[in-house]
Amino acid sequence: KFAMVAPDVQIEDGKGTILISSEEGETEANNHRKLSDFGIRNGTRLQADDFLQDYTLLINVLHSEDLEKDVEFEVVGDAPERIGPKPSEPTSRNISNGSDDGAQPSTSTGNQY
Repeated sequence: KFAMVAPDVQIEDGKGTILISSEEGETEANNHRKLSDFGIRNGTRLQADDFLQDYTLLINVLHSEDLEKDVEFEVVGDAPERIGPKPSEPTSRNISNGSDDGAQPSTSTGNQY
């Protein structure tokens, strides 16, 4: 839902309880457990980090009995402006003598003293 590539999700409980790990197999045992098994209830905060995209979300869990039929959850709030990998920075720059101020090397052919 949040377009994360390799997220790590932990409960903000001061214990560092990890629900989802980007390390393969580390949290597979959690896949069939309910949120309540981890003490997550109305008002719990989760932190989701995707280091590959330099992307972090704070998630507030709110319980609701008013969801439509067959809807398990709803995302409410401000969506990030950008979802997906960061655009890469240009790798080539015109740099002369350690400066990138646009100065060009001298092309003078005059006498040297």
